Amino acid sequence: MSEAPVSIDEGGAALERARRKAYWRVIPLVFLCYAIAYIDRTNIAFAKLTMAKDLGFDDEIFGTGFGIFFLGYVLLEVPGALIVERWSARKWMSRIMITWGIVAALTALVKTPAQFYGMRFLLGLAEAGFFPGAIVYLTHWFPARDRARALALLIIAAPIAQLVSQRVSVPMLRFGATEIVNGVTVTTPAFHGLHGWQLLYVVWAMPAVLLGLVVLFGLTDKPAQARWLTDEERAALEATLARERAAHGTVKHLRIGEALRNPAILLLALANFLITSAHYGIEAFLPTILQSWFHLRISDVAWAALPSFAVILLAELGVSWSSDRRGERWRHTFVPMFWGSAVLVLTLLGRANYALTIVLFALAVGGVRSYVAPFYALPKFFLDGTAAAGAIGFINAVANLGGFVGPRTLGWLSKSTGSFVSGLIYLAVTSALAGACIVVLRAYHRRRAAERLGAVTS
Repeated sequence: MSEAPVSIDEGGAALERARRKAYWRVIPLVFLCYAIAYIDRTNIAFAKLTMAKDLGFDDEIFGTGFGIFFLGYVLLEVPGALIVERWSARKWMSRIMITWGIVAALTALVKTPAQFYGMRFLLGLAEAGFFPGAIVYLTHWFPARDRARALALLIIAAPIAQLVSQRVSVPMLRFGATEIVNGVTVTTPAFHGLHGWQLLYVVWAMPAVLLGLVVLFGLTDKPAQARWLTDEERAALEATLARERAAHGTVKHLRIGEALRNPAILLLALANFLITSAHYGIEAFLPTILQSWFHLRISDVAWAALPSFAVILLAELGVSWSSDRRGERWRHTFVPMFWGSAVLVLTLLGRANYALTIVLFALAVGGVRSYVAPFYALPKFFLDGTAAAGAIGFINAVANLGGFVGPRTLGWLSKSTGSFVSGLIYLAVTSALAGACIVVLRAYHRRRAAERLGAVTS
């Protein structure tokens, strides 16, 4: 006896129930995984506070090590996303997490710059593909009207992770460290032979491995495999997603030659490269700068960095909300860039005052980090929907190279000059140039729009 056909309720109660269940089953786990990913790639900024003294690494070595992660990341970013699309998000993301957790833990064993660079490069290779893969994975679950909110929830995992990380990581650094407290030299014993920076790498590696196993057994690749949806809910969600795929067609992957011939895509890529250089340059050295300028104890660095991470979260949410509410993308992209540049310069003028410096750094990083959501809406002004999706991959790959250049340049300038002043000026310039690229691009877009209008009316 044949089974009765399942009715498809694309716009009704079944679809709403499926969407709601997907949010609660998919988003929390992917959010948590990306938060751990962000911690494991950036906890070097706090580890440096004691690792530098133990190993004799200078700022140039640390800047290079921080940035070399992105060279490995770029190599496998696009292939990793394609594997998620064509094979299994659950299996591939699980592999990524377990691998990067192991590599992150092994960083505790480094003793030489070459070993440090090697571990950071391998960490980039291991983590490559997770973020773009997560974005692809969300398209398997969420209709177009839900994706912006799902992506926003994923993006804010980074500042939330930083808020949590600095409160957990900095206290660990006291193990095996020597500090002067109230004029008295105090040495905290190592933790079972591990110094604080080593303990930090090991502790934050464990959630990655554990979550990798959770993903393997707890994540569902596609709605068709979801036992936690009813037949009616599954049919309604799959029908909606299939209809949208048919309407948009296959995503056109932009070839390098096509990108290099498109001035709009080149300017977008350059702007993202420049602002990413500023973003990761600050992120890599903010704890060190604060400790250097004000001779802070290790325990005080966490409180000094806390306002910056809180402002990043508020700024990203605020700019994204304002951009969506007003339907405006250009000013919401270049104004934060110019803002971040201007306030970075002000930090140099106000660095004699501790409280003022903390506030200024918070406002600066809020600027250089809050452009993301409106920025990624800009390619659609120059390309059709499927080509714009392909262009984002190229733009993002170029941006990740900024993650190498920014920290390395800041570290080199710090070593060469004995000060962070020239490095911060460099980051302010890159942020301002990024904003200038967007302003030029807006003028180019308006000119093209006027030319098309003139052609139509003539």
